[in-house]
Amino acid sequence: VTFVPGLAHSPEVDAVGVPTAEKGLVMDEVLPLLRRLWSGEQVSHHGDVATFDDVVVSPKPTQQPLEFWTGGMVRSALRRCGRFADGWLPSACTPDEAAEGREVIHEAADEAGRTISAEHFGVSIAYAHAPLSPSALQAFSASRRGADPERVVPVGIDALRDHLERFIDVGFSKFVVRPFQPTSSLRGELEALADGVGDLQN
Repeated sequence: VTFVPGLAHSPEVDAVGVPTAEKGLVMDEVLPLLRRLWSGEQVSHHGDVATFDDVVVSPKPTQQPLEFWTGGMVRSALRRCGRFADGWLPSACTPDEAAEGREVIHEAADEAGRTISAEHFGVSIAYAHAPLSPSALQAFSASRRGADPERVVPVGIDALRDHLERFIDVGFSKFVVRPFQPTSSLRGELEALADGVGDLQN
């Protein structure tokens, strides 16, 4: 399970129902509660976000412990990952930015007396088959202000492979790859990925 703050504009922020400025505070309170609830513990809690007594989740998750990852690139999100999460899955970032973020996460985890497996660092990567259109560039800019799409959205399967290899070189090993724009054939998309980058799996 991956938890991310989400986009800071409509319609997503309206659907979530939590003001952007408060999302981090909500996650800070809720994530430790979920950890306890998923373990089968009986939990009482009285906080700013939730108030309840003697709650038990049943049936509890088969995987014990049920791991969760977080995303986000701002420092508060990185430190939240180190304090609470089992892994990190950012998006729209360069290999160097991801490597720098991982150091902040390890620092926060050390402070909290925790460790996060070296195998629990990944990246969500959107790729394109042609240069992004003006409308696509606008959509990208709205979702990740300050990021250069030419550096984080590879164009073509060969460029995607090079992008993945650069992340692997800085120690990342889990990837979610997805077409930036809708595809006419999911099967064809998967076959192209299998042919172009499938051998990077180990």
